[in-house]
Amino acid sequence: MEIPIQRPATVRHRTSLFCDAVAIVEAEYGSDLSLDEIARRVASSRRQLQRSYAEIGKTTFREHLTAVRMERAAELLTTRGLTVREVAQRVGYRQPAQFAKAFRRHHGLAPSAFRDTRRFRAAAVAAAA
Repeated sequence: MEIPIQRPATVRHRTSLFCDAVAIVEAEYGSDLSLDEIARRVASSRRQLQRSYAEIGKTTFREHLTAVRMERAAELLTTRGLTVREVAQRVGYRQPAQFAKAFRRHHGLAPSAFRDTRRFRAAAVAAAA
């Protein structure tokens, strides 16, 4: 089966939609974002934004939002003295258990175990210096 070739204007439009959506997610990952809301804010339909994510980003909106949240959570867990509950809330999860499950799926460790391994590494680096 041949993949249809998109017109340059279509590719430009979808790239623009994707970049605008990414900017919103990067800035507001801690709030309650939805595909419908982002589509409205970038003046697009839900379906067009889904296509942009699939074709330009090679992902979905939900996967992208989760990835951004999990990367920010990892930063917060290693650089700040926040509880797992506080980190969960800052990255947009109301339920700490739901956050922990998503974090474990993304990073392969529970948030507290992730923090402990980072602290251990930091202590080992400091001791070696």
